[in-house]
Amino acid sequence: MSNDELPVKFKPYTRQTISQAPQWQQLPPKLREAVQVVSRVLPFRTNQYVMNELIDWTDIPNDPIYRLTFPHEDMLPPSEYAQLRNLVLEEKDEAAIEKMVRAIRMRMNPHPAGQMTHNVPFLDGQPVSGLQHKYKETVLFFPSSGQTCHAYCTFCFRWPQFVGMDDLKFDARESNELVAYLKQHPEVTDVLITGGDPLIMNTRSLAGYIEPLLAPDLSHIQNIRIGTKSVSYWPQRFVTDKDSDDLMRLFEKVVAAGKNLAIMGHYNHPAELRPAIAQRAVKRIVSSGATLRMQAPLIRHINEDPKGWAELWTTGVRLGAIPYYMFVERDTGPSHYFQLPLAKAYEIFQAAYQTVSGLARTVRGPSMSAFPGKVVIDGIVDIRGEKVFALQFLQARNPNWVRRPFYAKFDPAATWLHDLKPAFGERKFFFEEESMTNISVVRHAGHALSSASTEPAYAIASNA
Repeated sequence: MSNDELPVKFKPYTRQTISQAPQWQQLPPKLREAVQVVSRVLPFRTNQYVMNELIDWTDIPNDPIYRLTFPHEDMLPPSEYAQLRNLVLEEKDEAAIEKMVRAIRMRMNPHPAGQMTHNVPFLDGQPVSGLQHKYKETVLFFPSSGQTCHAYCTFCFRWPQFVGMDDLKFDARESNELVAYLKQHPEVTDVLITGGDPLIMNTRSLAGYIEPLLAPDLSHIQNIRIGTKSVSYWPQRFVTDKDSDDLMRLFEKVVAAGKNLAIMGHYNHPAELRPAIAQRAVKRIVSSGATLRMQAPLIRHINEDPKGWAELWTTGVRLGAIPYYMFVERDTGPSHYFQLPLAKAYEIFQAAYQTVSGLARTVRGPSMSAFPGKVVIDGIVDIRGEKVFALQFLQARNPNWVRRPFYAKFDPAATWLHDLKPAFGERKFFFEEESMTNISVVRHAGHALSSASTEPAYAIASNA
C-alpha cells in the first residue's frame, strides 16, 4: 500500500477552528480577517486534504482551490463588508451581527430557480419538505444526515443548507415519504440523492436510504444518482476510510439489483484530479459497476482556462469517468464575484471542447439551470443580419420545450437567462408565453391540490 493510501482520519476546519491549521499563520492579516467576517454570512468548511494536497500556498490568494474554499472580502459589497467587519471585530454585538447577516443572506436569492416555491412536491395534499420534483423523470432527495460536506465551495448555490437557515432548508429524516411518493409516480425513473453531500454519511446510513429504492414495487426507478464533491475534497471516502470497502459493496448491490448507479462527481478544477488517491477513487467507483459523471460550473477566479477544462475531461475519460456538464454559475449567493458573461462562457467551452477527443465530447454546456429548465448556449451566430445567442432546453418543466431551438439578442454583458431579450422583434420567449398564466397556480399548489391528488407542482405548470 502506497503512502497516499494509508488510512487517515478526516479533520475538518471551520471559522471556529481554522486557526489550528498549520497554514493559517501563512495568511496575511487582511486575508484572515476576510475569512472571519465573510464566513458569518456564507458557509466555510475545509479539511486537511484540501489544505495539504490541493492548495498551492505559494500562490495565495490567487490559487484556484483557495478561491474555491476560502471566503474573500470581495464577496460582499464594500459598504456591507465595512459595516459587518465593524460589528464582528469591533463592536462584537451578536444580535446586530445576526440581524445584518440575515438581511444580507435574504438579498442573495437563497433559493434560485423556484426551489422553494415551485419544486416542492405534494403527498396526500401535504408538501414533502425533503424532496424536489422539477422535471418529470427525476426526483431530488435530501437526506437529513447528508446536509453537510467534506468542504464547502464558496460559490455553492445550496449555501442556505449550511448556514442555519432552517426555514429555507431541505431535509428528510427517513426515506418513507420518498418511497410513498415514488409509488404514486410511476413516471419517475431517476432519484438523485443530494445535499449537502450524501457521502458525508457512513455506508450504513447511506444504505438505509438507498436499499428501499431497490424494492420490486419500485421497478420503474431505473437510475439512482448520488451528487457528491467527495471525489475531489475527500477521495479517501472511496479508498481508505474504514468503511470504503462497504461503500463499494453497496454500489455493487445497487448494480446487481438491475439499477444504474450514477455518481455525479463535482470537479471544479483539474488540480482536484491530479493526486494519485483522487485517481484511485475514480477507478474504484468505476470498478464497482457504477458510472461516474463529471460536472461543475464555470466560475470566475477559478476555472476560466479552457486548457484546464480540457485536462479535466481528458483525465477523467482516461480513468473511466464521463464528462457531463459545464454549468453557468447560478444567480445566488455572491454571484457578482463569480459570474462570467454568457458570451465568455461559450467562448471558454468552445475552446476546450474543440481540443478533446470524441470520448470527452459527452460534455454539455454552458448550461443554465434556470427556473424554466436547463438552457444551453448552442452558439453565437448571425441570422438575417442580427447577432444572436442560439439556445435550447436540455431539460424543462414542460417536456415539450426540450430541444426546441430559440434565439436571444446578443448581449455581451448578459450573465443569466433573465438578462436576455428575444431576437427578431419577438415580444417574449416561447416558454414565457406558455407559462406565465400558470405560475400563480403553481405558487398556490398546496391549496389547489386536493388530498387525493398525486399531481406534482411541475405538472401543473406543464399541463395547465
